[in-house]
Amino acid sequence: MEHFIVSARKYRPQNFVDVVGQQAITNTLENAIKNNHLAQALLFTGPRGVGKTSCARILAKQINQQDVEVAEDEDFAFNIFEPDAASNNSVDDIRSLTDQVRIPPQTGKYKVYIIDEVHMLSQAAFNAFLKTLEEPPAHAIFILATTEKHKIIPTILSRCQIFDFKRIGVLDAKNYLKVICEKENITADDDALHIIAQKADGAMRDALSIFDRVVSFSGKTLTREAVTENLNVLDYDTYFNMTDLVMANKIPEVLNAFNTILGKGFEGHHFINGFASHCRDLLVAKDKVTLDLLEVGDVAKKKYLEQATKASIPFLMQAINKANDCDLNYRASKNQRLLVELTLMQIASITFDGEKKKPANYIIPATFFQALSPAVKEIAKPIQKKPEVATPQAIATPERKLQKPILRSAQKRASSLSLKSIHQKKEEKKTVVEENFDNHPKDPFDEQKLNVLWKEYIVFLNKNGERSMASIVGTDVPKLAENFKIHFTVPNKLMEDQFKKGRLGLLKFLRSKLNNYGIDILVTLNETVEKKFAYTPIEKYNKLKEKNPLLEKLRQTFELDM
Repeated sequence: MEHFIVSARKYRPQNFVDVVGQQAITNTLENAIKNNHLAQALLFTGPRGVGKTSCARILAKQINQQDVEVAEDEDFAFNIFEPDAASNNSVDDIRSLTDQVRIPPQTGKYKVYIIDEVHMLSQAAFNAFLKTLEEPPAHAIFILATTEKHKIIPTILSRCQIFDFKRIGVLDAKNYLKVICEKENITADDDALHIIAQKADGAMRDALSIFDRVVSFSGKTLTREAVTENLNVLDYDTYFNMTDLVMANKIPEVLNAFNTILGKGFEGHHFINGFASHCRDLLVAKDKVTLDLLEVGDVAKKKYLEQATKASIPFLMQAINKANDCDLNYRASKNQRLLVELTLMQIASITFDGEKKKPANYIIPATFFQALSPAVKEIAKPIQKKPEVATPQAIATPERKLQKPILRSAQKRASSLSLKSIHQKKEEKKTVVEENFDNHPKDPFDEQKLNVLWKEYIVFLNKNGERSMASIVGTDVPKLAENFKIHFTVPNKLMEDQFKKGRLGLLKFLRSKLNNYGIDILVTLNETVEKKFAYTPIEKYNKLKEKNPLLEKLRQTFELDM
């Protein structure tokens, strides 16, 4: 079997052109070599896997090749020394190093000492190294590399020319992976490489290690699905789907989707962080100026742009704040799953009934999502055959709570302690049958009297704690049509369903008060009805100006800002 070489070694840069994402540093070093302006002590600092050691080796090779004709494969290995400060960190090790520095090279012009993880040197070793580092022989160059510059004593830092290596960008890492795919004859989706680059978190060595692992799993074809499965990361589609559900106020579906995510082995903390980042990306995608900050593949970018048009800025800002609060409280929470579920329910309730002011942690009541199960419907069938309804005299006034019609069934009742009896009681409470009032009085009335009683019923509902129904009844003014038909309009489907549940109570109240049993209420859905809120100072000023035009004259007279 042929010996396998990992990509991090196989594709280690051999010249400055091959170094990914560090163009400013490589240009500086090339110009310093060309102009003979290279310092004798250099410090390369930055995160892991960004090219510090690679640049040091390329520099050591090129300064010896300068002004000398040598073969291309000549690496001047005898002129390059790489003592590891992690295992050679004592004073004796540094003294041995300084003794070797005095001996000039047998071939080439310079002896280069690359000391990796230099921050591991002891305090005494640093002090023993000071003099040699400040005044080394002309043939010696020191290149120190570290990931933790703050651990190096200031006297060492002052003697070095410092180069700060940056984290490699996602796009730079992805483009380099494309080059490797071409060399290895591997077919890869753009989004698959993008996910690998994101998972590497700015380290090219990590990206190549992940790339090798995914290729071992998928073979010569890398797809987005295979990469997400192998790396155990949440796919973009997971967050797109969750965002669609919370914007549609579908709390039951949101909880089921989150349960599916947990079932795949993901932590709630990981999900809520990713959801906050997803909302941030949607916020970025809403403006062309900030679109460059969206570091995703071309296919995913189209999806972000499409979903960003559906999500409002206030919704995204509130969603990010709630997700961040959940992130901060996650570790201290005793019930972490419940914390994430509450956060998702609060986010799904942000856009619900947007015309009203709601508490900061408002959640849509569960009654909006209740539906009769098939079993309950079967129990309700015999109840609906021969109901006994209350007489008109039993209809309540605003001072008394509305009485529900008494429903009786010839069917044998279940035990009061059984689950079946609970379903029967709930069903009897919900099931209401309208009575035939053809022979009852139908006194005439006008729209003004109707509006007075309509408001009186809203007050009655609030007194009895039915604030949700009261707010729905108050969303529109009823319109009186022919044959005592009352038309009422609601702005969304949820409010329509809730109004229909409480419609008979309102109907009985109006029939009793107006002594007209021919009244009927027709509810219609008009989803185009919406109220525009003023968010910016200019919008608020324009709102006030509409109410009082003299404000503009006042502003101009005193030259006030809006």
